[in-house]
Amino acid sequence: MASKRKVVSKRQRQIFLARICFFVLLALLLVLVLFRCVKGDGKYQEIESPEVDATKPEIEVALLDVNPYSRPGIETNKIRNIVIHYTANPGSSAMDNRNYFQGLKDSGATSVSSNFVVGIEGEIVQCVPTWEVAYASNDRNIDSVSIEMCHQDESGKPTQATYDSLVQLCAWLCLKFELTPEEVIRHYDVTGKNCPKYFVEDEAAFVRLKEDIQAALKRGGDK
Repeated sequence: MASKRKVVSKRQRQIFLARICFFVLLALLLVLVLFRCVKGDGKYQEIESPEVDATKPEIEVALLDVNPYSRPGIETNKIRNIVIHYTANPGSSAMDNRNYFQGLKDSGATSVSSNFVVGIEGEIVQCVPTWEVAYASNDRNIDSVSIEMCHQDESGKPTQATYDSLVQLCAWLCLKFELTPEEVIRHYDVTGKNCPKYFVEDEAAFVRLKEDIQAALKRGGDK
């Protein structure tokens, strides 16, 4: 009789432990599902809505040919930052810089590009799709969108037209990727490089840029 009770007791313990393991695994699965819902699965994703469409600035799409030096065709991960750069090529236009990137396909001189270039007159040229890597932000190429800013002189200061287009472009990208103005960063914040020169050397100007992006987000489609 005592032996039978021991067998029953052992079986009950096994059932009890099995139930605990089941509930622990179930809890872990729920945590994983919730984490993926909140953080996303790390893959590229963008928001499509009338609000996003209304905020989009005028963009000339002139995509580079896929090549190893400026448009490798590598898919990006979830976009976590917008990275601002400057061309360091005073007086050049957005299309000048786009064409330079395109020329690397044949010259192979270096590996560099950008998703967007904002010109001196406020024109915006898209060189690489946002779902593809551009060679601009070092180890952040895989999860960021890059914007090159044209400028008239060595100071790197943008014209008002360049600045206004930069603000609107950043606001649109923030909505598109569910980012905040605080997630708009400089190349300097990635590598310590003096880029974009004007917004690195004038920290207050960079703070104002983020404030203006926030104001553009509040305006929505009222550009």
